[in-house]
Amino acid sequence: MSTVNEYSSALAHSPQLDTEIDNVIDTALALNRIVGAVLVVAYHGEIVYQRAAGFADREARRLATPDTIFRLASITKPIVSAAALALVEQGKLGLDDPVTKWLPEFRPTLPNGVPAVITIRQLLTHTSGLSYGFQEAEDGSYHRANVSDALDQPGLSIAENLRRLASAPLVFEPGTSFQYSLALDVLGEVLTRVQGVSLPEVTAALVTEPLGMRDTSFWVQDPATLAAAYSDGVLTPVRMNDHHVIPFPPGAGVSFAPGRALDPASYPSGGAGMVGTAGDFVKFLETLRTGGAPILRSETVKAMTTNQTGDFVIDPEIPGWGFGFGAAILLNPILAQTPQSVGTYRWGGAYGHSWFVDPQLELTVVALTNTAFEGMAGGFRFAIRDAIYRGITE
Repeated sequence: MSTVNEYSSALAHSPQLDTEIDNVIDTALALNRIVGAVLVVAYHGEIVYQRAAGFADREARRLATPDTIFRLASITKPIVSAAALALVEQGKLGLDDPVTKWLPEFRPTLPNGVPAVITIRQLLTHTSGLSYGFQEAEDGSYHRANVSDALDQPGLSIAENLRRLASAPLVFEPGTSFQYSLALDVLGEVLTRVQGVSLPEVTAALVTEPLGMRDTSFWVQDPATLAAAYSDGVLTPVRMNDHHVIPFPPGAGVSFAPGRALDPASYPSGGAGMVGTAGDFVKFLETLRTGGAPILRSETVKAMTTNQTGDFVIDPEIPGWGFGFGAAILLNPILAQTPQSVGTYRWGGAYGHSWFVDPQLELTVVALTNTAFEGMAGGFRFAIRDAIYRGITE
């Protein structure tokens, strides 16, 4: 299989695909909906489209390139989930282990004060009863406890954030519903206890190093390689400062501190802390699509990419999806109003990213932008998706 770094490869692909995707990117840039982007499409195991467009740093006039490093935000989650599942394969961790086996101090309770047992499986599937602060009102319990959603508060330790998190009541009894959450931050700390080394060392040993993901880690050594961060604006995206809040109704909004990615004193968040390139993440997704070797067994990948949450509602505004171990799973394309095939898995990242894998079509797509939330949840994501399905040919 060709990799994203082999940009000189002469690959047979559809000119229509290039035209369709280029039009979407060019329009988004011309209308100032995004500042910069790197997009990679793999089809039948070959890179059939790749483009870096716009600015990595608009003010410095630094162009986006294939090697531009982005703050990955929740693209971190499937990588850390894969590391956890590798430890399950090794027999070092059990999906039904209680979290307290590894984190005896982490004991959040139900609103009535009754203790609750959270399992590793529930962390992986966001059925633990934990939540995110951005999903609640400004006077909610997470805000009162000053819980960080791991995108802000540079220098905060994992021990302190888990203490704050455990002081807030669970939003439901574990295993009874779905709520996107800080569960992967808890899981990240579990992995450090299991292995006795830091989370960056765990993910490097189990995922990124075996796959040659050279530019994916938890901090950036050279700021000149990192894309600047922007948020949606009225006329043009606004450059983020280190105390930047973007509204996210019905909650209080998402708090960002882009400098966190340059501060090694910040705890390595298992849910949002990594940085990396589009090419590296395509390697990871293509590894899953083709069976998981050398990081996971095929049966583990099958479980990872199969709905694990039953009939729980994942997103009431976009029905037809379930959730596996690290990604949403498409159950009903008609309900979801998408051209993607049943079994497609996807997610995104708050700094402006989206990705999906359509196993039936052997199609993998990674679209990293530096503009929140347009690149993750705006029209850009859906326009890219639809352009690709119009442009691919069997």
